[in-house]
Amino acid sequence: MRRYHLTTFGCQMNAHDSERIKGMLEELGLGECATQADADVIVFNTCTIREKPDQRLAAHLAQARALKTADPSRVIAVGGCYAEAQRGEIFKRYPFVDVAFGPGSIPHLAEWLGAGGYGAHDRSDGEPVERGRFAEWKHFAGHLPSRRERPFQAWVQISMGCNSRCSYCIVPSVRGREQSRELHDVLSEVHTLAAEGVREVTLLGQNVNSWGRDIALDRRRDFSDLLRALDEVPGIDRIRFTSPHPKDFRQPVIDAMAECSTVCEHAHLPAQSGSSDVLKRMRRTYTRERFIELATRMKGQIDDLALSTDLIVGFPGETESDFEQTLSLVSEVGFDSAFTFVFSPRQGTEAAALPDHVNNEVSGERIERLIERVQATALARNDARVGRIEEVLVEGTSRTDDALLRGRTRRNVTVNFTAGARPGELVPVRIDRATSTTLGGVAVSRSDPARRQPQRDLAPVSPATR
Repeated sequence: MRRYHLTTFGCQMNAHDSERIKGMLEELGLGECATQADADVIVFNTCTIREKPDQRLAAHLAQARALKTADPSRVIAVGGCYAEAQRGEIFKRYPFVDVAFGPGSIPHLAEWLGAGGYGAHDRSDGEPVERGRFAEWKHFAGHLPSRRERPFQAWVQISMGCNSRCSYCIVPSVRGREQSRELHDVLSEVHTLAAEGVREVTLLGQNVNSWGRDIALDRRRDFSDLLRALDEVPGIDRIRFTSPHPKDFRQPVIDAMAECSTVCEHAHLPAQSGSSDVLKRMRRTYTRERFIELATRMKGQIDDLALSTDLIVGFPGETESDFEQTLSLVSEVGFDSAFTFVFSPRQGTEAAALPDHVNNEVSGERIERLIERVQATALARNDARVGRIEEVLVEGTSRTDDALLRGRTRRNVTVNFTAGARPGELVPVRIDRATSTTLGGVAVSRSDPARRQPQRDLAPVSPATR
């Protein structure tokens, strides 16, 4: 059996795409292997949102080139956003690459590689494989085979592309304008997943809460309608979604989150900056005040809500005062976690041409201060969970201690705990310790452990019994 190795860079959308790529490769008769050196087909699913993934890809491709030089029968395929952004240039930069494909062309990968994944080297019909195809977007990948990391969790793509024009973002250029998947199509996939034993689904899109607005009027629905429809699917215990845009987080979606028992009490709400001036240059179309009002309203209506966010430091023109406003936003909103980034200019974006770039030394100092503030806020939020009972979906063993199990709460916090449970089970865990990123505890009994109970229905443990 020929074997493949796939390396994934970037976001959850890429992780979802990689599951489809793996499924197609295995339908071609290939088996997965642990290293590039053991692979006959080497695939990279790339990201180009920031500079670091590009640099990592270059290092991986250098290794792949050495392997291909030693064995020219190896097939090297580069897909994803970097491939889309570079298009034909990728073959000039890396002439040893056999196939390149954009995110919209994943369904064609199998036909290019052919049975056994021989690619252009040994096609049974004698015809060469195309070296690249980009931005097809003819249909969603829900019908394609998938090789999920865990049988009880699944990504579900509900839209692709983005209509927003954030000045720093290249996504619209590489994934195109927003296209929503039909409601009946999403429902059909989720019903199928539930029948296969999936308990948790995560809805994916560049801007999930604008889903449905491009669908014909006679079939148009709101994202809240989708959440409510999926809430009725038997067998699905948890529904998550990522990522929304604050400008499109409207009241019907907040209502659905508060009222649907399967929709988890967690929202990723990318702020990007705490300064209205910086947000204007980013073209985020909301102000600091509007963001705080939205977060406050959500927390007031959705019981026990956890909020995570994205934050960028060093955006062109960011002053110390602007940065201090980002620090204060973290404290004022009380984020449970945050992904923090130093601004990285991307060719083809408006922000790359803006004046007054912040130098690396200043950006480095600011990111350290921001991480310190985020960690302090997250630790305080997690400390407040000590003594509570949290519902945990078991994902496997702890990454740091094989004697412990690991899972996530409905609020999307990782918990390491002791219990005799199996992956895929929902377990009530009494929390007895906390860090800024994880919780720890011990599983407790429940009369019907197979049933999901929302966190708001689980009684906290009194301080006297901690």
